Amino acid sequence: MFIQNILKNDTGGKTFLLLLLAVAVIVPVFNLLLPADHPLHFSTYTVTLLGKYLTYALLAIAVDLVWGYLGILSLGHGAFFALGGYAMGIYLMRQIGDRGVYGNPELPDFMVFLNWESLPWFWLGFDHFWFAMLMVMLIPGLLAFIFGWLAFRSRVTGVYLSIITQALTYALMLAFYRNEMGFGGNNGLTDFKDILGFSLQDGGTRIGLFLVSALALAAGYLACRAIVNSRLGRVSVAIRDAENRVRFIGYRVDHVKLWVFTFSAILAGIAGALYVPQVGIINPNEFSPLNSIEIVIWVAIGGRATLYGAVMGALLVNYAKSYFTAALPEVWLFALGALFVLVTIFLAKGLAGVFQRFGQNKA
Repeated sequence: MFIQNILKNDTGGKTFLLLLLAVAVIVPVFNLLLPADHPLHFSTYTVTLLGKYLTYALLAIAVDLVWGYLGILSLGHGAFFALGGYAMGIYLMRQIGDRGVYGNPELPDFMVFLNWESLPWFWLGFDHFWFAMLMVMLIPGLLAFIFGWLAFRSRVTGVYLSIITQALTYALMLAFYRNEMGFGGNNGLTDFKDILGFSLQDGGTRIGLFLVSALALAAGYLACRAIVNSRLGRVSVAIRDAENRVRFIGYRVDHVKLWVFTFSAILAGIAGALYVPQVGIINPNEFSPLNSIEIVIWVAIGGRATLYGAVMGALLVNYAKSYFTAALPEVWLFALGALFVLVTIFLAKGLAGVFQRFGQNKA
């Protein structure tokens, strides 16, 4: 009943969740039960690739919540994604123990190579899974809260706010490239062995991560839809459309922005944490401002202020990226730019707008 109330009048969301459920059932079944030479067999590589796409979809929903419904064009959500990924990466590094190249039971290989004598204080506690998961949410959320508190109470809006968010992620990228920061420098964190005692090279673990990613995506969608349907969501849309008027009638606009922005950052951090064990690495490139810009393109192509459109855009663009970077690597950036331009000119509401028009015509 609770889920039905959340999805009331959300045909696109219902369709998306049903498709997600079908994929969550079909992919593991076709991977485990069909032989490798069967045309419908999903390889472990494909399962991992699809799991990565699902984490991107969760990240796109986080961006759509603040951009589509609150009007904040964030060009720094890649930073929250990367911070969640680093929190998970530190936990996975702590699980390696003495199985590293240098056999040190306490220090990761890169710290041994750099002649570190002990773990830095901010690595302590990450040998516990519950602590790492807490940090996955707390670190991005706390950064977003501090950043938002300073920016929103100063009434920084529009393009200026977008530039500041981009500067934030660029500054973090430069910081994480430094070896003395204790996060692996250029190479980042990699060579993970297992998670919760399960080998990350095992096909069953890959399926488990895929299913957890699907569950997180569904939960993230429902949470964002619940916010959008609530009074907070209606006030957010009003702020997006007429911020000064909302402030004039007595609402604390900065509080609304801060709450939604922080929640969105936490979702992005969770997406990053699910991404890392599936791709096997996290490095400072994830902080690149270009990554944050690409996320915005996903949302624009899929359809801003729809949530399920953001999922569509993330899946479509990343599938195209996987195909073009393998088959025609020199064409990919041109294809992405052309797709963005075409959607902007001919599909102002993105792919979700096509879906909505089809539903209206069918009705």
